[in-house]
Amino acid sequence: MELELDLNKSLEENATNYFEKSKLVRKKILGLNKAIEFQKQKENKNLLKKEIFSNRKKKWFEKFRWFFSSDNFLVIGGKNAQMNENIIKNHMKKEDVYFHAEVFGAPHCVIKTRDESGKIRSVPQTTLIETAQFAVTFSKAFELGQSNADAYSVKPEQVSKRAPTGTSLSTGSFMIYGERNWFKKTMISFAIGFNQKEKLLMGGPLSAVKKKCINIIELKQGNKDKNKIALEIQKKFGEKKLFFSNSEILSLIPNGKIDFC
Repeated sequence: MELELDLNKSLEENATNYFEKSKLVRKKILGLNKAIEFQKQKENKNLLKKEIFSNRKKKWFEKFRWFFSSDNFLVIGGKNAQMNENIIKNHMKKEDVYFHAEVFGAPHCVIKTRDESGKIRSVPQTTLIETAQFAVTFSKAFELGQSNADAYSVKPEQVSKRAPTGTSLSTGSFMIYGERNWFKKTMISFAIGFNQKEKLLMGGPLSAVKKKCINIIELKQGNKDKNKIALEIQKKFGEKKLFFSNSEILSLIPNGKIDFC
């Protein structure tokens, strides 16, 4: 190793100069090591969060469309004919409330009225309206660009697989008998956010998402492909250190062209 000496200084002065320089280099190395360690800890925390959100055990209702209302009622809806059939036959109880939009291609929706303790609760108007919004938002009305549609609710016993004489009902189709409780011209409303209680993403009417979630993203009918929107949503949540798969986000979004509000 070669050392440059200042001939205008004594040997002791040159040695002192190099000693001071070495102390400065050691400080820089120490600071760099601390910065590297801090970054490693930060990355490990992010990886841990990714692990929590990606590998957690899914709840039973996540295979359906779902949301928690402002009044904390679980609402589920079918994604296809098979799921609609499943919901009505296996998950709708006599104490629940059935909802459907008066639009072709609408999901069968059910308000679950029994709480975690097993107690049956009466459903407030807020939850009824939000469920009507949920039903029309996930109907063909969204894809067709309609701003609103009619929805109705009935009691579970009014929903039947019994078809009129000489006819039959396909998978996911049911007959409604008796008087209906109408929700005319229900406005389409949708947002997505992080539900801290359940530790998962929730999509539903804006009022419910505002009440039950943080990091809220409101969406509307637009001209962007839902796959592109899902990637942008994934990025927005990633910036908040909330990591979700693209498929998980896509499963929550209505079909059709969409955009941010």
